[in-house]
Amino acid sequence: MIANQHQKGWEVIYHRAHALLAAQLAGHWNAKDRPIRWLETIAAISHHDDLEREWEGNHLTEAGGPLDFTLPTNKKTNPETLRSHTQNARYRGRWVAMLISMHMSFLTEGKRGESPELDSFLDEQLENQKQWRKELNITKDEAAEAYAFFEWCDRLSLILCNHELPAGERALEISSRLHNTRYDVIQRKDGSVTVQPWGFEEQEFTVRVEACYLDQMQFESNEELTEALKIAPIKTLEWTFIK
Repeated sequence: MIANQHQKGWEVIYHRAHALLAAQLAGHWNAKDRPIRWLETIAAISHHDDLEREWEGNHLTEAGGPLDFTLPTNKKTNPETLRSHTQNARYRGRWVAMLISMHMSFLTEGKRGESPELDSFLDEQLENQKQWRKELNITKDEAAEAYAFFEWCDRLSLILCNHELPAGERALEISSRLHNTRYDVIQRKDGSVTVQPWGFEEQEFTVRVEACYLDQMQFESNEELTEALKIAPIKTLEWTFIK
């Protein structure tokens, strides 16, 4: 989950809601620059965080607050959990599975050496990606271009969900991997958002995500947090993008 502290407690955005926001952003991209297998790419973006199951495992910090996914933990990466995610993605097709596999590689390659099991998983993903590219008759560059777009949408969604837009109309880099171009996001004084360079089809559009609001700072157990989130008020956050 994504947990943002506010004056009375916590704003919580589920990972799968963040992924849906990323897919909304992808859906507005201009037609001439869309990667191949467009709808399947959007499906991969929309489902890429299905691995995050909010009610499984521990979701509290040592202080008793909701555990934001960015906070470091002592728990080692579980290759079997990651492998299950990539295997489940296969049921949506090899293109979706390939992009999800590339995302797993992107997120965990830096942990290579943590365990033999993890190294084996990482090697397996590279082999899977190679095999799927061959079966789908696509080049490594075409796959890389599609994943760069995937990662771009994911990153911009996280910036929005984490309220990272800088004040004072300052620019924040989204990514420089897509088209080998640096893209920046800027929030204007009127609250609208723009991206430079502009890569979307429309001159103006709005995207949304739902967030839950908790009015307490600490919880005694995961069960207490779970019950609180089930009855928490929900608000829709919106961002209007204008060229």
